[in-house]
Amino acid sequence: MNIYVGNISWNLKDQDLSNLFAEHGEVASAKVITDKFTNRSKGFGFVEMPNDEQAQAAIAALNGTEVDGRNIVVNESRPKSEGDGYKKRSFGGGGYKDRSGGRDRNDNDSSNF
Repeated sequence: MNIYVGNISWNLKDQDLSNLFAEHGEVASAKVITDKFTNRSKGFGFVEMPNDEQAQAAIAALNGTEVDGRNIVVNESRPKSEGDGYKKRSFGGGGYKDRSGGRDRNDNDSSNF
């Protein structure tokens, strides 16, 4: 089971997250998500536990508990659906629209006047 862990301390590392959940069963992986440019924690992470019973027990035991001065949020991770996250939006056109009757803005031909 993949578990979401939110509101974690900026100081928490992958190994700390793994150790926290290992008290409740086998941990396959633990990852604190970091910003790719600053390498700073984004304040959340994911833990994967192969045994669903142990994972549910960990969720029940750890959700809302204080870890390094913060009350963490722990729940089953839901797959990201297509509607989640940012959507690329188009604001139309994308360029300069000449409103001078079709002439090119840099056209110096005075015969068009």
